[in-house]
Amino acid sequence: MSVPDYMQCAEDHQTLLVVVQAVGIVSEENFFRIYKRICSVSQLSVRDTQRALFIRYRHHYPPENNEWGDFQTHRKVVGLITITDCFSPKDWPQTFEKFHVQKEIYGSTLYDSRLFVFGLQGDVAEQPRPDVAFYPNYDDCDSVEKRIEDFIESLFIVLESKRLDRATDKSGDKIPLLCVPFEKKDFVGLDTDSRHYKKRCQGRMRKHVGDLCLQAGMLQDALVHYHMSVELLRSVNDFLWLGAALEGLCSASVIYHYPGGTGGKTGARRLQGSSLPSEAANRHRPGAQEVLIDPGALTTNGINPDTSTEIGRAKNCLSPEDIIDKYKEAISYYSKYKNAGVIELEACVKAVRVLAIQKRGMEASEFLQNAVYINLRQLSEEEKIQRYSILSELYELIGFHRKSAFFKRVAAMQCVAPSIAEPGWRACYKLLLETLPGYSLSLDPKDFSKGTHRGWAAVQMRLLHELVYASRRMGNPALSVRHLSFLLQTMLDFLSDQEKKDVTQSLENYTAKCPGTMEPITLPDGLTLPPVPFTKLPIVRCVKLLSLPTSLRPHKVKSLLGQSMSTKSPFIYSPIIAHNRGEERNKKIDFQWVQGDVCEVQLMVYNPMPFELRVENMGLLTSGVEFESLPAALSLPAESGLYPVTLVGVPQTTGMITVNGYHTTVFGVFSDCLLDNLPGLKTGGSTVEVIPALPRLQISTSLPRSARSLQPSAGDEIATNVSVQLYNGETQQLAVTLENIGLEPLEQLEVTSKLLTTKEKLYGDFLSWKLEETLAQFPLQPGKVATFTINIKAKLDFSCQENLLQDLSDDGISVSGFPLSSPFRQVVRPRVESRPTNPSEGSKTGDLGHVKWQLFNVRQEEEEDKEEEEEEEAVAAATAAAADCSLMQVYCQHRTHEEQSPCSSEQLLSLLLELLEGQCWQMYVMLCIFP
Repeated sequence: MSVPDYMQCAEDHQTLLVVVQAVGIVSEENFFRIYKRICSVSQLSVRDTQRALFIRYRHHYPPENNEWGDFQTHRKVVGLITITDCFSPKDWPQTFEKFHVQKEIYGSTLYDSRLFVFGLQGDVAEQPRPDVAFYPNYDDCDSVEKRIEDFIESLFIVLESKRLDRATDKSGDKIPLLCVPFEKKDFVGLDTDSRHYKKRCQGRMRKHVGDLCLQAGMLQDALVHYHMSVELLRSVNDFLWLGAALEGLCSASVIYHYPGGTGGKTGARRLQGSSLPSEAANRHRPGAQEVLIDPGALTTNGINPDTSTEIGRAKNCLSPEDIIDKYKEAISYYSKYKNAGVIELEACVKAVRVLAIQKRGMEASEFLQNAVYINLRQLSEEEKIQRYSILSELYELIGFHRKSAFFKRVAAMQCVAPSIAEPGWRACYKLLLETLPGYSLSLDPKDFSKGTHRGWAAVQMRLLHELVYASRRMGNPALSVRHLSFLLQTMLDFLSDQEKKDVTQSLENYTAKCPGTMEPITLPDGLTLPPVPFTKLPIVRCVKLLSLPTSLRPHKVKSLLGQSMSTKSPFIYSPIIAHNRGEERNKKIDFQWVQGDVCEVQLMVYNPMPFELRVENMGLLTSGVEFESLPAALSLPAESGLYPVTLVGVPQTTGMITVNGYHTTVFGVFSDCLLDNLPGLKTGGSTVEVIPALPRLQISTSLPRSARSLQPSAGDEIATNVSVQLYNGETQQLAVTLENIGLEPLEQLEVTSKLLTTKEKLYGDFLSWKLEETLAQFPLQPGKVATFTINIKAKLDFSCQENLLQDLSDDGISVSGFPLSSPFRQVVRPRVESRPTNPSEGSKTGDLGHVKWQLFNVRQEEEEDKEEEEEEEAVAAATAAAADCSLMQVYCQHRTHEEQSPCSSEQLLSLLLELLEGQCWQMYVMLCIFP
């Protein structure tokens, strides 16, 4: 026997093998349509008994395996069902002849056979034949199941007769020696009368009868025969058959302990059609009665089971632990024979299935490890693929997922072996996909953004490379791009610098033919590959929504006169939504965007690649309002560190807009990166209100701009500083031009003035205007211009105000005129005897900061000491009134002739005040204009 059956399980020892084959030309669809209906009748209770018969169907079975039917009867083909198409009576003889030829292949072991003919009608079809059934077509064949039941009953009759014939102890009759095919030549010339030979014959026959009893539903008898066979065969060292007897004993015990089966299909041994009405169960023979029974409660005959029978069965049955020990012993005996490799392999598989139910994975792995090293004949590539696939399934069954993935990957590589003329790349790709769970690998990138990496990265990268290659050989470049993108995204931290360059180069080569998209890819078997966004190319660490520039920033409407237009609303507390306020607060943004204006979002990005990263088509992903994203392109240096990138866009409608993420195109792969999927992201909020479009006003004046600011502007104000130079009493006009440079009409205009003083020492209105003509042009349409005039009048009263100049300086008004300035710390007076003839040469000039004071006085020498003290007091009083006035320059020059009598200190002070009242004052006015 050279072809193993990897689907074998212990309960198969109680089944009858029936082969279903097509004769002639039959379409595959029609054949399997009938084959499935035949297989539906897999269990049948025997009439007038409480025994059940189990059938195992195969549509292909190697004839050489049938030669081992005496060794283990469940390997013997006892039934043959053929399906054929015949549409003409002329073709019937030839068709029937083919049926007989087919029977001859398994003729030595067949109990019965059937031929199902479809398409033939007429006299030939009406002739009654016990082994032939005629049907007009594949749709009109309701009696297929009934004929299968009759066929199984005929098999049972033959089986029961053989069991009774072999089980009867015929004294004096020679017991034949049952042999496996390779043993026949070894027994030529042996002494058939020796005691050793007779025990061998008896032991093998006992084992054979045990198999027949097990197939006939007599579990207790089978256990007894197996025990007797083991004792006889052990005494003569007939190891091959001893192993078979031990395996039969294990199978019967497994059937008793696990009535649900070990083949992985729960309830596989339940009677097919048991839910049918009783009359349907009795339809084939009068008085027949079919009863659904538990295989673990089968009796040795049709009599109801009693307590003694159950006690005997439990005594002969092996315990779950002993079952595995006997399996080990049987396999050790099989291993002594080179030609029993298939038997040994199948026994290992059966033991593994039992251990899987017992949850003994480590012991099961030992059996599988032994199965791996069993040498069979030179297997074909298909047989190797099947062997590795079954090993993978068995390892999966016992919980060895990585080992299972290993053998499935070996099977995948075997599909494209060099010795295969037409490599099966699709089969290879499918098997590789099935290995992913075993290596803790998922094709969903979201599974890799949850935390710690699971699995061996080196093995996972190797597997992903194999998927890329297999998909390329399949002729599906989109799959190659998807798998390579997944490799780069999820395994970036484990790639070396050179590997990063190689992978990105390969990706660019693939995307040149088939760009990467965000569309899911659905495979023929229904598996869907999700899109792979490049959230690590580049890595985004921070996202911040920026407010509009100061000139475009919206503000709540307020009257410039201080009347607030805000309305009050009642506070309503609701405990239902309280738990959501924390999240809303975290995402709250205290500014607004404007419809139609360019808005900005700043990202702090990082390039993890060892080379320059080119990011194309980078823009924002938003929801809530219609938004026009303006894509950007950037080039990040190698391992750049945090790098600021600003993405812009224009909201087209109003409402609440949420920035959900961004999109990029890197290496030819388009990615939609959502903020929720970015690990370690810092954001101050992602939702902002978009208000309707606002008018935009540009203001210009007829005066030149000032180099200095009156005061720092508040954050929400736009200031234009202009300056004008006026004399006290002078009036000048300031023309203000208003231009609507936006797209919305300007509806209102309010103008007010504010003096930056609170000391109320200025008299009169400095600024005045009339807006009637200007307001007549409102609403001001886009592109239109309106003007109005501001009259600036300087009117100051300086009387009796000692500190007035200091106050004016503090208020931002610059006055230049007569002479009061910084205080004198020292006054230098020339004496008469030292005064030069030319007064100009003897003048003393004191440069005291911003004030130049030149005083020439001719005085009498005898009054000099007396007047000096009074003069100093007068000058000190005058200078104190103008202390620290940094923008005032006072120039005073008073000349006297030598003949003229000198001035007293009182006269000098009076003279200074008279000059002060008559002098013209020059004033600088600085204006702040707010739109």
